[in-house]
Amino acid sequence: MSDSKYILPRDKGAAPLDFVIAVMAFLAALALGASMIADRAAMGWQSGLAARITVQVLPPEKSSDPRGDMMREAGAALAILGHAQGISHANILSDADTDALVAPWVGKEGLTADIPLPRLIDASVIPGEKVDVEGLTAQLKQAAPNATLDDHRSWIARLGTLADTMRYSAYVILLLIAGATAAAVSFATRAGLDAHHEMVALLHQMGARAGFIAAMVERHYFLSALFAALLGTLLAAALFLGAGGLEVIGLEAVPFLPPLSLKWTELPWLLLVPAATALIAWATARISVLSVVRAIY
Repeated sequence: MSDSKYILPRDKGAAPLDFVIAVMAFLAALALGASMIADRAAMGWQSGLAARITVQVLPPEKSSDPRGDMMREAGAALAILGHAQGISHANILSDADTDALVAPWVGKEGLTADIPLPRLIDASVIPGEKVDVEGLTAQLKQAAPNATLDDHRSWIARLGTLADTMRYSAYVILLLIAGATAAAVSFATRAGLDAHHEMVALLHQMGARAGFIAAMVERHYFLSALFAALLGTLLAAALFLGAGGLEVIGLEAVPFLPPLSLKWTELPWLLLVPAATALIAWATARISVLSVVRAIY
């Protein structure tokens, strides 16, 4: 009687439980992968913005030559940035670069020469150096009244908040899935003990202790949950890998959104899902069996 199938045979109730666990693991892997994607994207955006400053020169409200006036103010702003402390390099973006930044939002057809776009200056900050943003803003206003400086501090704070929200939302989802998995295993365990009450009673009369019966049952649910969760996790991993090859079938990625695929080095983290699922099933089955058997005998 060392095989768990003599305690809880794999009857008609086993397959639905395996399916539920596989679905739960699939959803948990999706939540975990989404949190890693959001975290990676936020870190990349933050690192890219933290070392840069952007100056925007808007078209004058009343001007017969708005493009020429913008270029003159952009040149004056560039000269100030070139002598500013903490700035390593600054350059005016070309019309093609500016159009490439706007195209994802308005489309290539929405760009027209009749609407002058602001001139943008991209400046790099020396690592470890501190830039006097307030003083630099005042100098720019004197030389280029239509220029505005953005050090991206508000965007960096928002990205940090977004990453934290995604991360904690994923944690909440994982906790809910863990609770649902534990509830399903507990229900199945109690139902199995009730269905095989005579067998459990016979084992007890033969001298089997509650711990022995629990060990037989928990092994059954541990292995079932492990393989079912592994299947669900593999499906989620395949989905993440497939998301990286959407361009092959003609679907273009959204330019301002992060890639929805996981890197090969990130995929092993998904194995935490079947491991945690199997442990939850093992612990839940053991607690449920011990409570039921001790209550009966």
